[in-house]
Amino acid sequence: MKLKDFHVCDRDLPDNLYQQYLGESAIAVDTETMGLIYQRDRLCLVQLCDSQDRVTVIRIAKGQTEAPLLKKLLEAADILKIFHFARFDLAMLQQNLGIDVQSIFCTKIASKLARTYTNNHGLKDVVRELELVELDKTSQSSDWGNAANLADEQLRYAANDVRYLLGVKQKLVNMLQREERWELAQQCFEALPVMVSLDLLHYKNIFEHH
Repeated sequence: MKLKDFHVCDRDLPDNLYQQYLGESAIAVDTETMGLIYQRDRLCLVQLCDSQDRVTVIRIAKGQTEAPLLKKLLEAADILKIFHFARFDLAMLQQNLGIDVQSIFCTKIASKLARTYTNNHGLKDVVRELELVELDKTSQSSDWGNAANLADEQLRYAANDVRYLLGVKQKLVNMLQREERWELAQQCFEALPVMVSLDLLHYKNIFEHH
């Protein structure tokens, strides 16, 4: 891993890293799971990155239902949490660890509102354009449940999914403000907890006419 500050932890943040992240105004967050169905597929990893390029990968054990320091960090209202496709990550964190994330920014929503000249809003596409970095996505479909024996390629993939989000976020904010869509984006972020609650209760497309 070519990172100046990279940590792999089991079950929760250690207190020293928790204190360091508490000093940040914003942190990037991502998750890796066994699949895309909240009630079936478990949470395996939670990744964090801050403005100091400090990346932490937390391995979540099978059957684990709590991560107290991670919960306190992600529920801190004065620290912005930056996700790409926050709706999924928020649901997984709530379903598996009872974490109700506060203060949310979603780069996928921001990209769809700002980058209306393209239909490509995946993390790889956004990072390529805004950060001029080509992400390697070959480990995207992996057995993340074997957390104790993750390959270097998997750890690199997990780290890269968070380490560029702070830069992407700022560039998207600049675009949204320039195009006078920043207020709309903030309203979308504020609506995410409602969407997550509907997802976890299996409601589908309740805003459609049918």
